[in-house]
Amino acid sequence: MRSGSSGTAQKQLMSINFACQVFDEAAMKQRLSPSVFESLQNTQKLGNPLDPNLAEAVASAMKNWAIEMGATHYTHWFQPLTNITAGKHEAFLNRSRNGEIIMEFSGKALIKGEPDASSFPTGGLRATFEARGYTAWDPTSPAFVRDGTLYIPTAFCSYNGEALDAKTPLLRSIQSLSEQTMKILHLLGNTTSKSVLSMVGLEQEYFLVDREAYEKRLDLKICGRTLFGAKPPKGQELDDHYCGRIRLRVADFMRDLDERLWALGVISKVKHNEVAPAQHELAPVFSSANIACDHNQLTMEVMRQVAKEHGLACLLHEKPFEYVNGSGKHDNWSINTDDGINLLKPGKNPAENNQFLLFLSAVIAAVDRYADLLRVSAACPGNDERLGMNEAPPAIISINLGNHLYSILKNIASGRRAVSDKAHYLAIGVDALPSFTQDDSDRNRTSPFAFTGNRFEFRMLGSSQSPAFANVVLNAAVTEVLGEFETILKNSEDIPDTIRSIVAQTMAEHGRVIFNGNNYTEEWRAEAHRRGLPEISNTVDAIDVLVDPKNIALFTKTNIFTEDECRSRHEILLENYEKVVFIEANTMHEMLTRQIIPAVTEYIGKVAHSFNELTKLGIENAELKSMISELSECASKLIAGGRDLEKLIAEGHAIEDTRETCQFLSKTLHPYMRSLRSYADRAETLLDSASWPFPNYTDLLFRV
Repeated sequence: MRSGSSGTAQKQLMSINFACQVFDEAAMKQRLSPSVFESLQNTQKLGNPLDPNLAEAVASAMKNWAIEMGATHYTHWFQPLTNITAGKHEAFLNRSRNGEIIMEFSGKALIKGEPDASSFPTGGLRATFEARGYTAWDPTSPAFVRDGTLYIPTAFCSYNGEALDAKTPLLRSIQSLSEQTMKILHLLGNTTSKSVLSMVGLEQEYFLVDREAYEKRLDLKICGRTLFGAKPPKGQELDDHYCGRIRLRVADFMRDLDERLWALGVISKVKHNEVAPAQHELAPVFSSANIACDHNQLTMEVMRQVAKEHGLACLLHEKPFEYVNGSGKHDNWSINTDDGINLLKPGKNPAENNQFLLFLSAVIAAVDRYADLLRVSAACPGNDERLGMNEAPPAIISINLGNHLYSILKNIASGRRAVSDKAHYLAIGVDALPSFTQDDSDRNRTSPFAFTGNRFEFRMLGSSQSPAFANVVLNAAVTEVLGEFETILKNSEDIPDTIRSIVAQTMAEHGRVIFNGNNYTEEWRAEAHRRGLPEISNTVDAIDVLVDPKNIALFTKTNIFTEDECRSRHEILLENYEKVVFIEANTMHEMLTRQIIPAVTEYIGKVAHSFNELTKLGIENAELKSMISELSECASKLIAGGRDLEKLIAEGHAIEDTRETCQFLSKTLHPYMRSLRSYADRAETLLDSASWPFPNYTDLLFRV
């Protein structure tokens, strides 16, 4: 077959397989009446209220399609505040009045489900005896079939309507941002756009390790990260893994993963090796924030499943291994109209693009004003292990705009004429190589929040986290600022001149948050403190900002959270931190007392026996004697440390107040665990590999 024909066939194959398991627009158009299809499209694309009368028609079509796809069950798929998804699977089977077995799925079953709300984190919104909760069909995110079940994306709320999930506040924030942005666009003369969406692209980092080695590590199985592990002979020093050749076993996994995700409508586009050995990254094409967050949750689930099928384990913890980079999730965020206008696209002449300058100013003001909320959106125990290292942004929120845009804003602020730079062409110096247009700014990988051409990249998120709350914060904060800008513009007689004034005022009040340099340096840290930028170094302190009055006011004003919902999330995050650290401490204690100490003491016996045998032969070996002494010291430290660890765990449990418990865990227990680990890691370097009770870092990182 000629190459052209082969390429055409491949394109046709991909087009046939893509979204083949999704009840998407094409499937709906084929199976729904024109009137029902149009009504549902208005809800999905424009955010119009859902017509309850169409539920029966949609449910019938969805059921028939799902059965043809091999589904026997359906589930309301929701996202409780656990960073993973949930669903109760129910069969389509039912009994008719005459006793026959039928396949049934009603409009009522499509619209509403009733999981047990008190069995998920509620932060006090539901008592244990108050079980009822509701799942509500989200028609803006398409249903799909997976493993014989029809998955219906839903929101999850309590009996009284409080949000108990990640999706509900995200949908509220999208609606709030759309309504406010449309008011601004009308003032700017836009009469064609009907709605606005925040658009999101989520880059997902992860590790792959051999499944057999993973199963032998209690810490990986229980905690998702290694609590012990000596530094391997080689890490990432040679920079030879990033974007290097993908190992065949990993390539097979990636190929299978892509095909599974494509079938589910996830446009998985980029895959490559990341910096750390055994670390990789996947990036999809941009989607609306709601669908992007749904797809990211789905991606993480499919990653784990496919890895297991390939004899691998997928690790999504932020810091599975010491000494090498951890994993994050980069949230690329922009604002687009329904007719395709990116409001954060500078255009060829950003200095004269008033619409862009206005929305850019809104983002700058929003990030500076609510930097603390952005920080808590990336707060989790795993992220405490990586933020601030040379692998992730520091805990100080700042914006990188690049020198070109920053110069334009400074000139406008000072009353000088702002001029856009002409396009620069980059010549590499080899005649045979093409020249091409140079970007306005370099990429700043140390910046927590960087402008990258037509969007902002929030780089702080942890790899295991749901990305929904970070986008809630961005949507809410920008909505509030745009509301203030609307008030100013409504009273303006000269819109362009008023926008220039808004830019100048924004730079005067919020320009402090812009920093285009190296965020890792101590000089920047000192400068950030001088500017008054907050530095929240740990998760426990970050969580407290949720109940700051200004942040509660933001969420209530934008109709995203009630005050009770804010306080419930504060409680849930504290409880999660408490449980995670206790689980890690208990796992460490078990590995120490049941695996490491027995292995070390047994090895001491072997070495001592060898030393005694040599002595009997008249052979003196001072180094061997020194080794026995060092091993004995390690064993003593580990035995005493295990007892002290047990006491600290009990002391933490004895504290009644949840926040005080978390402070104790953060400031006392966790540092002690790191100290105790050092003795075990030293012992690992003294024992032979056969005597160490579980796979080491070399086994995990280099034997895939």
